[in-house]
Amino acid sequence: MSSPKNTAKLPPLDLSMWRPVPAILMVVGGIMALIGFFVNRTQFAHCWVLAFMFCLSICLGCLFLVMAHHLFDAGWSVPMRRFNEQIASLIFPWLAVLWIPVGLLRVHIYDWMIQKPPFDEALAAKQPLFTQAGFWIISAILFLVWWVLTSGLRRWSIRQDTTGGSLPTYKMRVYSYWGIFAFAATLTIGVFLWMKAMQYHWFSTMYGVYYFAGSVWMALALGYVITMILDRKGVLTDVLHEHQYYFTGSLLFAFTVFYAYAHFAQYFIIWNGNLPEETFWYVIREQGSWFAIGMIIIFGHFLVPFLGLLRIDVKSVFPYMTLMAAWVWLMHYFDIAFNVHPILHKDGFPWQWMWLDFGCIAFMLGLLTNRFLARFNAAAPFPLKDPRLVEAMGHYHPVPTQLSGGELDQTDEMRAAPDHGNKH
Repeated sequence: MSSPKNTAKLPPLDLSMWRPVPAILMVVGGIMALIGFFVNRTQFAHCWVLAFMFCLSICLGCLFLVMAHHLFDAGWSVPMRRFNEQIASLIFPWLAVLWIPVGLLRVHIYDWMIQKPPFDEALAAKQPLFTQAGFWIISAILFLVWWVLTSGLRRWSIRQDTTGGSLPTYKMRVYSYWGIFAFAATLTIGVFLWMKAMQYHWFSTMYGVYYFAGSVWMALALGYVITMILDRKGVLTDVLHEHQYYFTGSLLFAFTVFYAYAHFAQYFIIWNGNLPEETFWYVIREQGSWFAIGMIIIFGHFLVPFLGLLRIDVKSVFPYMTLMAAWVWLMHYFDIAFNVHPILHKDGFPWQWMWLDFGCIAFMLGLLTNRFLARFNAAAPFPLKDPRLVEAMGHYHPVPTQLSGGELDQTDEMRAAPDHGNKH
């Protein structure tokens, strides 16, 4: 039986100096956001939406990874399932609370919230979703569905640690079965209602897929870094194998390509159709420095991580992958800003308001990190009695073989998972 991985080269990680970071982010980010609120309320509202959609993408991406784990009956991802469940469960109540300013400042964000005297055919076609009442009711339903789904998956996962029976595993698969359909519908409606509705005349059938691809991309980058940190802290060391890093890096590479496909497909369909009610969205984003931001998205969001993740061995190098994860987050910020900021700043990227973007994001990330750490410390760091945990460690049950005398013998050979090279 081979060791799951070589732990001799894993240096310990001291995180004591980073413990105050969530509180610092909350205080500094909160002060910056408060200043922006009094300086320019409309600009603050747009920056708050940007930060909210940025953080929502992380939680929804983690929720998808949890459901994909159960739907595919995956073994390798068992040690990483628990922290994904905890991150996804932050949607309610914490992200729901952070959404409240969006609702209160809605008239500063969405033009269709203001009563228009002439008949607007584009707005009438989107009834009753794009109404004052519809906005609040649908938003409440979205958070309700996400709460039911994330709390159910988390509750049964923790119960599995106690009972070790088959019922929790079955329940989590049932939640994932109906949840994947609910997830697709709610994510699409949410991104349409809260972000695409900022320019409600425009429409795209790829917009939900495009946001989904970016969300999972973000969650995978975050999950890789959290796994490596917990590994070096000794929390997950005994239940990890080399393939967790390799498979996570491979999925990050795959969603790099998938995001590029979704974004290009949206652009190509609109360009090929050449309809004014569709093309105006991209025409605005080709003016001034927005063209440069578009180039950053093309080369930075796709080409750099695509080339950077081609090699197999780099997926197991912690410093390299940490920098790659930071790059992923930066590119996702530019991607969300490419959707939000052109409404107010059609001539180019508002560099002068970048501090307010980062202030709102810092406040939200500080709060969510604080709540995540509290939830993570309140339960086991990984599923203790998951039936696939041994497989995740790189061990497999012996395979019975038929002897000449008709007796069954348990062979001593263990089918180990493929080794993808040294991690460090």
